[in-house]
Amino acid sequence: MRMSDPAPRPMTVEEFLVWDDGTDIRYELVGGQPVAMAPPAATHGALASAVMIQLGTRLRPPCRTISEAGIRLSDHEDIYFQADVAVTCQPLKPGMVPVPDPTIIVEILSPSTAQFDRGRKLAIYREIPSVQEILLLDSTKRRAELWHREDERSWVVRDVIGDGTLHFPSVGIEIPMAALYEGVL
Repeated sequence: MRMSDPAPRPMTVEEFLVWDDGTDIRYELVGGQPVAMAPPAATHGALASAVMIQLGTRLRPPCRTISEAGIRLSDHEDIYFQADVAVTCQPLKPGMVPVPDPTIIVEILSPSTAQFDRGRKLAIYREIPSVQEILLLDSTKRRAELWHREDERSWVVRDVIGDGTLHFPSVGIEIPMAALYEGVL
C-alpha cells in the first residue's frame, strides 16, 4: 500500500462471510479487518478433537458440538470469531454459518494466541447472552480456565491445573482433564 492509497474500508460481518482471498487461509474479522489465523500445532488439533469427542459423547439432543465454530454478536458488525469448538442446543439449518445461540465456547490457547483469547475474545464471548460456559484450554501444559455465568452480569472462573474435573452445569456434564490431555501432554 502506498502513502497515497486510501485506507481500506472496514468490512461488515456480511461482507466478510462472502469474502474470499483465493487462499486456504482461515480468517477472523477483528475491527472490520480480516486477520489471518496461524495454522494450528498438532497439540492444538489433538486437544480440539478430544474436546469434540468428550463433549459430543456426553451431550444429549438437541445439544451438539460444532468445530471451527463461527461466533457472531448481533450488536457487533465488525467482529466475527472462529472458536475451536462450540456447543449449541438450537436447531441447525442448511447453509447456516454462525453458531446459533452458543451455550459453551472452547478456545485452545497457544503461546501466540493466549493473550488475545484471554483478553478481547473472552470479553466479547461473555457479552453473548446464550453463553453459559467458556473453556480456555492450554496447549502447552495441563491447565484449563473454565468460566461460568452466575447471572446476567457475574462470571466465576475456575482454574484447573493437572488432574481434575471440568463441570458444565448448563448441559449437565463433567469431563475429567485426563480425558482431554491423554496422549497429548
